[in-house]
Amino acid sequence: MNLLKALATVSSMTLLSRILGFARDAIIARAFGAGVATDAFFVAFKLPNLLRRLFAEGAFSQAFVPILAEYKNQRGEEATRILVSRVASVLFVAVALVAGLGIVAAPLIVLISAPGFSADVEKFQLTVDMTRIVFPYILFMSLVAFAGGILNTFSRFMVPAFTPVLLNVSMILAAAVAAPYFDPPVMALAWGAFIGGVMQLALQIPALKRLGFLPRWDWAPKDEGVRRVLLLMGPAAFGVSIAQISLLINTIFASFLATGSVSWLYYADRLMEFPTGMLGVALGTILLPSLAKHYADNDPSQYSRLLDWGLRMTLMLAAPAAVGLGILAAPLIATLFLYGEFTPHDLEMTRLALVAYSIGLVGIILVKVLAPGFYARQNIKTPVKIALLTLLATQAMNLAFIGPLQHAGLALSIGLGACLNAGILFYKLRSLGIFQPEPGWAVFLFKLITALAVMGLLLWLGVGQSGQWIEYDFSQRIAHLAALVAGGACAYFAALWLLGFRLHQFKRRAA
Repeated sequence: MNLLKALATVSSMTLLSRILGFARDAIIARAFGAGVATDAFFVAFKLPNLLRRLFAEGAFSQAFVPILAEYKNQRGEEATRILVSRVASVLFVAVALVAGLGIVAAPLIVLISAPGFSADVEKFQLTVDMTRIVFPYILFMSLVAFAGGILNTFSRFMVPAFTPVLLNVSMILAAAVAAPYFDPPVMALAWGAFIGGVMQLALQIPALKRLGFLPRWDWAPKDEGVRRVLLLMGPAAFGVSIAQISLLINTIFASFLATGSVSWLYYADRLMEFPTGMLGVALGTILLPSLAKHYADNDPSQYSRLLDWGLRMTLMLAAPAAVGLGILAAPLIATLFLYGEFTPHDLEMTRLALVAYSIGLVGIILVKVLAPGFYARQNIKTPVKIALLTLLATQAMNLAFIGPLQHAGLALSIGLGACLNAGILFYKLRSLGIFQPEPGWAVFLFKLITALAVMGLLLWLGVGQSGQWIEYDFSQRIAHLAALVAGGACAYFAALWLLGFRLHQFKRRAA
């Protein structure tokens, strides 16, 4: 399969999911605004969402896929099928225990993750109740990630990429249709997340069955392959999910700031996740199986070339996204969220957070491409050391920025921490001889910066003032924003084309 085509497939499905995600957030913002109810839900959903990334998109995928690829390429189909069943059995038991513990310990979890809520008994109890409803979400999503890892290893990218759409559909229906039937109405969001997890798992089962890898119960925790996956999972969880751990700590800081700070950071983070998912997650998803295959085949030359391709694609696509988010922050927030209970003050506070996030967006996406360069080699020590250093640096920046910049300082520390993480990962890949850049990087960067300057100037001239976007009605907002996005994208890619970039130069076959 052509990796450029695979990237387009995964990114297009992610785009659909993100569009529905924005629709979901717009409906939530309109129905609940940014206050006690949304602060409670976002805190209740944050830890299960973090654990989902630790168990699923983070640790499990990075630990399981390289070993699955090794079994597939070197040990044959029957050994691979046995590994799948044994890993599935252990994963189910482990995550079910974590989910049960989360339900029982919900008050303690809320006290730790948002200690500022303890001053308001009603707000604290609401958060606890919703935490108990959404915590089983991690069980469903861990199994979804397990299924997705199998499908991606066999180059079946479509179903895993489409799956997140179902969560957004479930939560949209919960907010728009079911909320009036709950007391308080925000409880519908918690049940929407729960049902969304069930729906996503249900979609994966037929795809696994068609592939012939639907797991059966096979309890063998001492199996060699299972133990290798478990040994990689712990450190991998910390190494690849450092940004999410920082976001959780940010919630603790934000809970002591002005009411609405948690929600402002959430809405800004949602906008930042649009390019992060479309580019970072998509590139990491398609790169990891091929990197693992090249490593299993002892082909360091192709391994390095694939990393070079991934880095060029990241910079070419993530850099304009960062510039666009920074310049178009107010138009994006106004178009998506400035309705109902969401006020102009909420717009300005969310804009500050989004601009701060955009500064580190390229670093956040680069980490998702560089970290698989180590995990595909089953090297867990190096990324974990780097992640620990990054976490400490991020919290030091939190303490430095929170005073003068308030919630925006918390967002800035996340982005700068990711840039530090990416920089050290890149340095270690080079110093260990894992990555050798292909010729032409200086010219590539010059052309890229030139095209970014053209796009940035066009957007800056066309965006106007924030007050103008507040006065617009919905049709005016959407028309002006669409013109800016389309014009900026055309200017950027036209500049790249005039500078000599061609699509065929970025085609690459999967391993």
